[in-house]
Amino acid sequence: MTSIRTICVYCGSGSGNDPAFVESARIFGKIMAQNRIRLVYGGGSVGIMGTLADAVIDHGGQVTGIIPEFLTVKEQLFARAQETIVTRDMHERKRLMFERADAFVALPGGIGTLEELVEQLTWAQLGRHRKPILVANIKMFWSPLIVLLDHMTKLEFIRPGLDVKLLVTDTVEDILPALERAMPDLPESDKKAAAATVQQRM
Repeated sequence: MTSIRTICVYCGSGSGNDPAFVESARIFGKIMAQNRIRLVYGGGSVGIMGTLADAVIDHGGQVTGIIPEFLTVKEQLFARAQETIVTRDMHERKRLMFERADAFVALPGGIGTLEELVEQLTWAQLGRHRKPILVANIKMFWSPLIVLLDHMTKLEFIRPGLDVKLLVTDTVEDILPALERAMPDLPESDKKAAAATVQQRM
């Protein structure tokens, strides 16, 4: 029985040019639904985002889509979600995604996916939260980022005590076991306090 109830997944509004990216989203959506883990994501119905959300719903899972109003047309609001939240802007969207998640997973995506992932790494690095953060390195998609983080560490721009705790798996089947191993034993009061701190500083 997983202790993770909700995962925030960052991923592309495009599909990329390798079918493995879309297929990985489809498989992970099924895995989430089968383990009764709610998906929190960007609320669109296109690209990898749409594939992931469809897979969760198709296998009886729960979806919360959080999308800013100005993207509801461009990213085609996902109508099948049990819960949809339309926000005023990106800042509110990201805050709500953070508050509702027990862990964060990044599938392949573009600049928006990278920005959301790096923001969570930054907050974790600065001690604002202890929720696990993982990249699914499908077809080595995230390898350049992993190399860059190692480069920053070697040059001491990521200094001792400010380590970046990024989990990496090569397949989506390994995501839940990796998150479970990394899941901190936090009381509910600490989770709420962390969320409040991030809300104040965003």
